[in-house]
Formats: sequence, structure tokens, C-alpha cells
Amino acid sequence: MKLARYAIGLAAGLALTASAALADTTTLRITLQLPMKSHLGENLSIFKQKVEEISGGDIKVEIYDSAQLYKDDEVPQAVGSGSIEMGVASLTRYVGDVPAVDVFYMPFLLNSDELVRKAVAPGSPVRGPLDEAILDTGARVLWWQAYGGSVLLSKGGPIRTPADLKGKKVRVFGKTLGEWIKAAGGAPTMVSGSEQYIAYQRGTVDVGMTGVSGVDARRLWEVMDTITVTNNADIEFIVVVNERFWQGLPEQHRAWINEAALFAETDVRDRMADIEATSYKAALENGMTVYEPTAEEIEAWKASAQPVYDQFLADSGELGARVLAAARALND
Repeated sequence: MKLARYAIGLAAGLALTASAALADTTTLRITLQLPMKSHLGENLSIFKQKVEEISGGDIKVEIYDSAQLYKDDEVPQAVGSGSIEMGVASLTRYVGDVPAVDVFYMPFLLNSDELVRKAVAPGSPVRGPLDEAILDTGARVLWWQAYGGSVLLSKGGPIRTPADLKGKKVRVFGKTLGEWIKAAGGAPTMVSGSEQYIAYQRGTVDVGMTGVSGVDARRLWEVMDTITVTNNADIEFIVVVNERFWQGLPEQHRAWINEAALFAETDVRDRMADIEATSYKAALENGMTVYEPTAEEIEAWKASAQPVYDQFLADSGELGARVLAAARALND
């Protein structure tokens, strides 16, 4: 499947390569599902400013936000095939090709800033093998964008324990997150980030799962009234570039892009705590209730999660077992 998808983009990739080699300047088009006012949009603006500055204008960046070109679930194919040079996608959108990416969505595994920073460090034993595996899809990971911890959204009160999910449809954005909801007694429903608002407004789902910054960026307080701070998973987005296009760029252009990418990655990671604090403040100011589960309630959630680990190991093979072991070792 990977080879087939890679082959599909051969013609497009060669065209991108040729245009990059012949042009005096390099143009990077980036697709983003979130609005520019989101922190991921702001992060792309930081990259754009940095790379255009250090390249003296030899590299131009065009950002297409709010899923105007591609939805989140369409980005891996669009970038891997060469339909667009770059894109931003939730890490879990690569689970079809690289099941091991969902190690970041294992319940309560990476549930502190210290653990997350160790796991996402470039070349770490958790991130490094995943970046390499994603390259097989025809896309190269340029940088990771922090999105914060996962929370649950609801109307009429918090989701305190798995018992509160019984009979409820829950918006999820990844396979492993869906397995966790299923194990906890809910009914997982895949809904793209750009379609969340409508799903909550229409009652397509009863409960939401997202990062708190998404509540702010998408004004989800208009359709949900309660945030339960489960922090059950670390949400990561990745910025990817078509590999054939990348290999066709001048070496200096690749160096400038890598420099700007590292700058952008460090900036968003270092600001994540403040971004989340600001988002929680905005949620409260707009009438939402923020509920912090008790230690006993968190234990109830953890107790329901073991089947998720078993399924992950069954689905993700040797690579999954390797990165899961590496993630667990970060606690040592």
C-alpha cells in the first residue's frame, strides 16, 4: 500500500522537483485545517517570517488555512502524492500507514510536560523511528507542533468517570483514542477537526475530545458548556513536506527551511503551557465550566484502559512495541 501510494505521486513529485530546480525562488504552499488565529496558524506564520527572512526572499511561503484546500484526513495523501508541497496534519492521521504513531495517544502514558518533551525531542527513541517510518509515505517530517493535552467536552455537566460515557457518542480523531472510548463504554465517532462545531451543534455526537486550544480557536463554547481535564493523551501535529520536492531543492534552501522549522518547533513547544492557560481563561470567560477529575476518578479511567494497550501492540507490530517500550522508559 505504501509503495502504491508513493508511486501514485511519482509524476506530480517529478513535476514539483523540476519546478523547484528551475525556479530562482522556492515557493512552499502549506495546507492547514485550523484558522490562522489558532496557535498552529500562528506557528506557521512564525516559520514563514523566519524562512523568508533568512533566505533573503529566495523562499516564499503561502499558507492556506481553515481546510480551504484539504481536510485534516486528506493531508497525508495530498503531501505524499505531491499535490501540494507541505501540510499540517494530526499525527494520528498517519496511523493507517504507521500504526505505531498512536503511541502518543495511549491513555495516560505521556501525561506530563517533562515526558512529552523527552518523547518529541528530534531523534529521540520515540520520535526518531516514527519520523523515519512516515518517510515511506512520500512525506518528510519537518517539525512537530505541540497541541497540548486531550480534554473531554460535554453539555450539562462533566464526564467524571467511564460510567458517564455509557450510551454516549464521542467525537474522536484517531483509532487508539476510539479504542479508549470504546473500552470506557462510549461509542467513538470519527469527526474531522474542522467539522467539530457542526457535530456538536447538531448533536451528531454527545461528547467531544480535543485540545483546549481548539476550544478557543473554534469557539466551541458556543456549542458545549463543560471541559473535563482528563489529559489522557498528548496531541501532536506534524508539518510534512513532499519528499521528492524536498530532494529537488537546492541544499542551501533545505538548510534554511530546516533552520526555520527548528525555530518554529521550539517556539510552539515553549509556549504551550501559556497557550493552554490562555485557552482555559477564554473558555471560563465565555461561560464554560472547567472540571478537574479527582485522583480516584483518574484511576477509574486508567483501569478501563488496559485493552487499549493490548490492541495497540497487536496492531503496530515490532515498531509499536519498540516505541512503547521507549516511551515507558522515559519514566525511569
